Amino acid sequence: MKVQEENELYDEINVVPMLDLAYVLLVIFIIMTTASVQGIKVNLPKASNTPSLAKPQTKAITINESGQIFLDAYPVTMDELRTRLSQLKAANPELPVVIKGDTVVQYGKVMDVLELLGQLDITQLGLVTQRLVK
Repeated sequence: MKVQEENELYDEINVVPMLDLAYVLLVIFIIMTTASVQGIKVNLPKASNTPSLAKPQTKAITINESGQIFLDAYPVTMDELRTRLSQLKAANPELPVVIKGDTVVQYGKVMDVLELLGQLDITQLGLVTQRLVK
């Protein structure tokens, strides 16, 4: 290495700090570019926090531990269930139905209800289960 005296001029330019600055600016440019391009800008509709006045369309069929069948908390027999579901299906062809069966209920009882829904051509069907606790 060569030692320079105080008044002597430098022959070389130290480019390391300039390269450091260039790399930092490049990284900032890349981050800002990807952050600003996140998709197509659209005007989203505003949601209101007032409750909806429309009645819920989904019907719930519940089978308790003794095998009793309920349609939306009202006890029904299989014939009454068939009649009411056929009326509801006539009013709404896309009638959604969920089945809630107790864990100790006989499997045949749930299958009878599923068969009835198949006969009435109700295809939007859900089975309600409990969420697993982790």
